[in-house]
Amino acid sequence: MKPAQPDHAAPADAQTRRAITPVICYPPETLPRPDLAACRAARDGWERVTEVLIPAREARCFEVPAGHFFRIRSVEGPQVGDLNLWNAANLAERFYSGKTRALHGTHLSTGDRMWTSHPYLRPMATITDDTLDWYGFDAFGGSVHDVIGTRCDPYTHNLLSHGGQYHHCCHSNLTRALADARGLTLAEAEGHVHDVLNVFMCTGFTRDSGQYFMKASPVRPGDYLEFFAEIDLLGGLSACPGGDCSSEHSSDTATCHPLLVEVFRPKAPPAGWSSPPVNGYDRSHGQ
Repeated sequence: MKPAQPDHAAPADAQTRRAITPVICYPPETLPRPDLAACRAARDGWERVTEVLIPAREARCFEVPAGHFFRIRSVEGPQVGDLNLWNAANLAERFYSGKTRALHGTHLSTGDRMWTSHPYLRPMATITDDTLDWYGFDAFGGSVHDVIGTRCDPYTHNLLSHGGQYHHCCHSNLTRALADARGLTLAEAEGHVHDVLNVFMCTGFTRDSGQYFMKASPVRPGDYLEFFAEIDLLGGLSACPGGDCSSEHSSDTATCHPLLVEVFRPKAPPAGWSSPPVNGYDRSHGQ
């Protein structure tokens, strides 16, 4: 946090410097735009081919072929989920939350894309529907589906609890789920677990101190976040031990609920769609 009482006096032109107009780093209008109309039309007559129930305080993996859709749905009560995505054939290509945040903003919704890590940097999933898009930003600056939080993890819990050992943090849940899905040791799997899309979580930064905050999620049974798979995906979803994150996470006392993942196969891919190639940068790095 910035100090409440700075050690250094403001210069005479401090207000002038603060008043400089900000510049958007990555103008979104220069990004290739998904054809949402074609995606929505492709839902007509689709078939649900898989569903995976994510138990409370646990995680499970699921696969989504390129050209298919998947939904993360609230089914019993308010619950947030931590989502990891990988290229199903190459775990090194995974969701890049930092670049997704830089390209689309702190919180995602319909039309935004989840981008993969370097050196691949291509869209891996496109959000095609969001039943919580009505929430927008509240008076505290909070919104849903953030890419600013990292995931609750046992290392931070150990630090903040002065030595506590808690094993149902989303990081550990995702580690166990990936190990089970891919036949890896826990140590091998842990290296592939990465920063998440916090599905349904309501978060922001405090205006006075810039601290990351959470508040009760507005999600209710029946709400969902829908994605279109741009490449073959392996997903991992943890039903966070914080429940709706209204009070705490990494907890066995918070009320928690399961989440449902549904995978849908359309009769045909969206008109004009093709799976995106990896990034076109030649990787010469100036040499």
